[in-house]
Amino acid sequence: MFFKSLVGRIIVLSFLLFLVAIGSITLFHIRREHTHITNSSLRTADLMISVIERAINNSMSSGKTRDVQAILEIIGSDERLAGVRIFHPDGRVLKSSDPNEIGRRVDPHSLSTFLRGNRHDVFRGPDGGEVVGVVKPIYTEQRCTPCHGAGRRVVGVLNLDLSLVEMEAQLLQASQLFGLSMFTVVILMTWGISLIFHRFVRQPLQTMSNKMAQVEEGDLSVRLEPKGDDEVSRMMVSFNSMVDRLSVANDELQEFHYQQMERADRLASVGEMSAGIAHEIKNPLAGIKGAITVLADDFAEDDPRREVIHKVLEQISRLDKAATDLLFFGRPGKPSPDYVDTNDLLKKTMFFVSQHPEAKNVHQTKEFTRNLPPVWVDGKQLQQVFFNIILNAIQAMKDGGDLFLQTDLVEKPGGRSVQVMISDSGPGIKPEDFEKIFAPFFTTKTQGTGLGLAICRQLVEQQGGTVEISSRVGKGTQVVIVLPVSNEAMPVLNEE
Repeated sequence: MFFKSLVGRIIVLSFLLFLVAIGSITLFHIRREHTHITNSSLRTADLMISVIERAINNSMSSGKTRDVQAILEIIGSDERLAGVRIFHPDGRVLKSSDPNEIGRRVDPHSLSTFLRGNRHDVFRGPDGGEVVGVVKPIYTEQRCTPCHGAGRRVVGVLNLDLSLVEMEAQLLQASQLFGLSMFTVVILMTWGISLIFHRFVRQPLQTMSNKMAQVEEGDLSVRLEPKGDDEVSRMMVSFNSMVDRLSVANDELQEFHYQQMERADRLASVGEMSAGIAHEIKNPLAGIKGAITVLADDFAEDDPRREVIHKVLEQISRLDKAATDLLFFGRPGKPSPDYVDTNDLLKKTMFFVSQHPEAKNVHQTKEFTRNLPPVWVDGKQLQQVFFNIILNAIQAMKDGGDLFLQTDLVEKPGGRSVQVMISDSGPGIKPEDFEKIFAPFFTTKTQGTGLGLAICRQLVEQQGGTVEISSRVGKGTQVVIVLPVSNEAMPVLNEE
C-alpha cells in the first residue's frame, strides 16, 4: 500500500537518488584517498631507500662490509617494512633484513621491476595486503675499484618493500565512518523531504480528493481554501471555479428538467385528450361520410353538385386521417411481431407509393442486398413507417428528383442488423427546423398533423430499432432505419 501512494514512491525514489549520488561521492573520495596514500608511501619509500643507500655506501667505503647486514636488519625491524634486501642483477639475494632470504631468489615483482627499468611497483604481498616496492641499482664508483674492479657497473640492487596494510586499515575505518555519516545524511534528507511533501502536497491533495468525493455524491456547496499562490493553491482555485460552474449548470439542468417534465405532462394530457377527441370524432365522421355518399347517389353524373360532394368527402377523409393519427399517437397499439423479409416489404410499399400522383416525376433507384436474414417485427407497422418516410421524400421533391433506397446487413455492438437507407434529392431540412423534426405536431407542410415522424420513430423503437436522419440544405435528406436481426436461427428468405 505504501508503494502505491504518491508519497511512498517519492520517498523511495528520493532515497535511492540520494543513496546513488552520495555513494558515488563516497567511492570517489575513497579512491582519491587511496591514490594519495599510495603516492605518499612512494615518496616515503624513496626517502628511506636513499637513506639506506647512503648508510651502505659509508659502510662499504670504510671497509665495514659486515655492517651492511646489520643496517638492513635494524631498518627491516620497522613494522611498516615488509623487507629490505640487496640482490644481484641475476636475482640472487646477497643481503637481507631476513637472513633466511640470503642466497635465495628475490621476489619476482622486484626482479621484474628492475629488469623493466622501473623504480616503483605496487603489488599484493603474501598476506594479501598491498605493498609498495622500490628498487635502486647500486653502481660502482672510483673508490670501489680495489674491491670491484675498474669501470661503472651494477654490482647489486637495493630493494625496499613498504607495506600498506596499516594505512589500508586506517583508510577502511575512515571510509566506513564516512559512509555511515553519508547514509545518516541520506536518511535525514529523505525524512525531511517526506515531511515537506506530506505537509505541502499530500495533505492538500487528500483534502481535494475528499472534496471531490463530496461533489461526486452531489454536494455542490463544498469549497477549498487556498493558502498561497503556488501550484496546489492554483489547482484549488480551479477546483472552486469548476464546482461553481457545475452548480450553475446543475441549476440550469434542474430548471430545464422541470420545464421538460411540465411539457411532457402537458403533452401527455394533450395526447390523452386528443385520443379521446379523435375517438369521439371518428364515429360521427363515419356516419357523415356514409350519409353524404348516399346523397351523392341521388345526383346525376353531370350534376355540378357532385363535385361539391367529392370535395366534402375529401375533407372528411382528411379529418379521418388526422383523427386516426391522433388516436394512434395517444394510444399506440402493441406490435404483433413475425419474421419479415425487409426487401419484400419495401417492394410492396413502393408499389403503393408509385400510385401516388406526386411519384410520377421521381426517378427511383433501388440497391437491395440479396439473402438478407429476416427481422422480428410487426410487418404492418413497419410498412406504415416505410410508407410515411418514402411519401415524405417524394413530397419534398415537388419538381421531381431522385429517390434512392438501399438495404444492407451491418454489424452493430449488439449483433447483426438490417439497415434501410431512404434518401432524396430535395431541398433538405433547414438547420432551425432539424432539431424539431421528431417533435409531435411540428410540420412544415400546409396540411398534416405533424405526427408522422413522431409515430414512425415510436413504431421503430417498439421493434427494437433506431431511426437516424441527416440532411443538407440544397442536397437532400437521408433517413437510416436499423432493425436488429432475430437471434433465433431462421432460414434465409429467398430473393426473387
